[in-house]
This record gives sequence, C-alpha cells and structure tokens, in this order.
Amino acid sequence: MFDILLCISIAFTITYLSIPVIIFVANSKKLYDVPDARKIHDAPIPSLGGLGIFAGFIMAALTIVNFAEAIDFQYFFAAFFVIFFLGLKDDILDITPIKKFIGQVGAAFLIIYKGNIQIQSMHGFLGIDQLPPLFSLIFTYLTVIVIINSFNLIDGVDGLAGSLALMAVTIFGIYFYKVNMMPFAVLAFATAGSLVAFLIFNFQPAKIFMGDTGSLLLGLINAILVIKFINIANLPDVTVPVSSAPAVGFAILMIPLLDTLRVFGIRIGHRRSPFSPDRNHIHHLLLDRGLSHRTITISLVGVNLIFIILVYMLRSLDCTVLILGIFAIFFSAIGMLYYSRRRKRLFVAKTMNNNLQGSSKIVSITKDAMYEQK
Repeated sequence: MFDILLCISIAFTITYLSIPVIIFVANSKKLYDVPDARKIHDAPIPSLGGLGIFAGFIMAALTIVNFAEAIDFQYFFAAFFVIFFLGLKDDILDITPIKKFIGQVGAAFLIIYKGNIQIQSMHGFLGIDQLPPLFSLIFTYLTVIVIINSFNLIDGVDGLAGSLALMAVTIFGIYFYKVNMMPFAVLAFATAGSLVAFLIFNFQPAKIFMGDTGSLLLGLINAILVIKFINIANLPDVTVPVSSAPAVGFAILMIPLLDTLRVFGIRIGHRRSPFSPDRNHIHHLLLDRGLSHRTITISLVGVNLIFIILVYMLRSLDCTVLILGIFAIFFSAIGMLYYSRRRKRLFVAKTMNNNLQGSSKIVSITKDAMYEQK
C-alpha cells in the first residue's frame, strides 16, 4: 500500500507543479488551441496539458515499478514515449491522420509483440472462446487502435476525457492491487494521480487542454490495462475472479468506445475517413440541448459508472447478453438524443435599401444559432 500511495503522491505533485509552468510557456509562445467552426471553446486555450500528465505519470511509474518482476514493462514505456512524441508533434505542428495512425500502430506493435499484451480468447462472447493466432493478432491491433482513438475523440468538453480515464484507471488499479499484480496497479494509480492534478486545471472553465499528447497516452494505458484485465480475470487461480470479464472491461470503457464506434460508422457511411473531424460526438448532442461542460462531464461519468455497477452485479449472465445489452441501451439513448435535439427555427425578415426596393434575409431565432452567426 505504501508504494501505491507514494506513486499517487509523486504523480500528483509533479503534474500539479508543472501545469502552471506549461500554461505560462504556452501563453508566452502562443501555443494555443485556436477556436474554429468545429470547436466549442471561444478563446485560445493552451493544449499542452498532456506534457504535465506524462511528466507526473512517467516519473511515478519509473520510480515505483519493480522491473525485475515486470520485464515486459520496458516495452510499455517505449510505447508510451512513441505515443508521447506523436501527440506532442500533433499538438504543436499538426500531422496527417495517416502519420498519426502509423505511430499508433508502432506503439501497438511494442505492447503486443514485445509486451505480451494480446487478446487470445473471447471468453464465450458470441460463442467464441480461443481465437486463432492470426485473428487474435488482428483483433488485438484493432482493439488497441480503437481504444487509443476513443480517448482522443471523446476529449471534446472540459474535464470529460480526463474524468472518464480517471474512473477507468482507478477501477483497474484497485483490481490489480487486489490480485497482487503490483506493476499494473502502479501503472493505473500513477495515471490516476496525474489526472487528479490535471483536472484541477481542466474542469470548466478549463485553463488548459490535454491535447493529443494526453489523450493518446490515456488511450494506450487503458488499452494495456483492459486487455490484461480480460486475460487474467477468468483464470482459475486468480484471487478475485470476475465472470464475463470482457463485458465488465467493455463497460468500464463504455462511453469512449461506443461513441467512437458510432462516429466511425457515421463517417465511413458517408464515405469519409474515420479520422476526419465533425460534430457528431455524444458531447456535441448534449451541448445542442443546452447542457454545460460540467453537467455533461458529470452526467456521462455517472452513466458510465452506473453501467459498470450493473454489469458487475449481472456478471453471472452470459457475456454476449451483457455486451449486446450495453449496445442496445446506448444506441437507444443516442437515438432519443437525435430525435429530441433542438432544431433551428428560421424566419424571413424584410429589409429596405436606399432605393426602397425590398430584399429578404433569413434570420435564425434560436439562441444557439445566433451564437453560431457571431
């Protein structure tokens, strides 16, 4: 327990002390996330908060992890550095989606081939147990890439990505601590400590964003933790067995995963790149209903937590039933949001020019649309 508390303390302290410095440097060097038609903030805000998250996380984890009993962790940290520099370059210079994808595949390669993080069984989901080696490899790559991008894409309102990630790593950390897998517990709690410090500056009104540097890192960490959780939770000799582990793991990452899969589906259906930006995310739907950033963050984290508790309580049910149930409820709720979202109302206002000839102009009378015209 001392190592866990020390880990959290180191991560929190380093991140908390570094964020104000990062804000100052970003302001002085004009390293902002500048508002545009798609973004929802109305003032330039520094987007290098991921530097602070990474600094606290990496120092705490490197200090506490016992590499003698966690030889695979050297490859995890190599992958973390790949993702860190990939995100940092994108935050400062912007890189193309294909280059970002290649970097993510490189990080996935390190944790899969060298770090032994691989989904080898579906544990009964859709009646599938052991996976063929090639399919297992492809499916693991797909899972890692989707989870990495899920935290990148859900980072749309103040505090949301950080709060969802904090909830996830805390749950994983508690589980790994209970089953005496201390290196993975340290990994989770180092992330949690740095996120608590970051959220002090990121909750509405945000003074800084995590940027791709932070969101990609959080996605990679959660990919490692959830795959490891699924692989060990059903083992006969584990001290805290969890039935339907894939469903429980899926529930923990439910909001980022399902929103990403939904948005990817919409983009591909419109013959666009799945990585192209738009305003179809769940937080955009809630913003359109007039909810604040703080309300959206608290609501989505609360909903996600309720689903985790429900799935855990119902874990004795079939894994397929639980996962399909999550899908059904989530997409039903999304459908209701689409159906009930406010529409812009327009009217034609007649204006007069100097020649007394009438002309018409279409004017919106909804508050949201008036803001969009400014």
